[in-house]
Amino acid sequence: MKRIIKGSEPPCLLQYRQIDGANYDGYSPKKSLKEALLTEQGYICCYCMRRISIDNMEIEHWQPQSKYPELQINYKNLLASCSGNRGSQKDNQHCNPRKGDVEIIINPADVSKNCENYIRYSSTGKIFSDDETINHELNEILNLNYQTLIENRKIAFHTVINALNRKFPNKTWSKEAIKKMLEKLTTKDKEGKYSPYCQYIFWYLSKRLNNP
Repeated sequence: MKRIIKGSEPPCLLQYRQIDGANYDGYSPKKSLKEALLTEQGYICCYCMRRISIDNMEIEHWQPQSKYPELQINYKNLLASCSGNRGSQKDNQHCNPRKGDVEIIINPADVSKNCENYIRYSSTGKIFSDDETINHELNEILNLNYQTLIENRKIAFHTVINALNRKFPNKTWSKEAIKKMLEKLTTKDKEGKYSPYCQYIFWYLSKRLNNP
């Protein structure tokens, strides 16, 4: 999970919110809203960090619409999520479809509580937290250790590791090379996109840099 810095909301959403009785379902088309969310998130899912686009994303209400109708068109409450196998059995769902109307405390867009400080990863591609509540949310509510996600994280990870090993055949990476890769992982490319699963790789390389 990567921290999200919320930007300015689309002017059309701001204008629509001034209408009496304005609600999420009545706000259409949602293209500009989706584009704004994708832009600020670098085209990765707010929870699992897989690549998303305007065609395969869902608008996630961090605070569920059913419980907080007053926040249904509050831009700070809106995130871009992947479709998370929507329509399949619950065990195979993850991210927004799996979460549904459940409230969680881990919020990638929380300005006062950086989610990255509460997330850990294992060498096997699993995500976890030392905080029991957050760990439960990652596993049971968001299902971020769904096997496909684990495998995708490992593939992305090994792609970067193999690139570094090719550059340094003796597997003794220079600190400068690690720092350069860390900078790349935290910077959007020329298309405004982050690398999928970037925070997992960032976490590992940061440990490698600090504990050579």
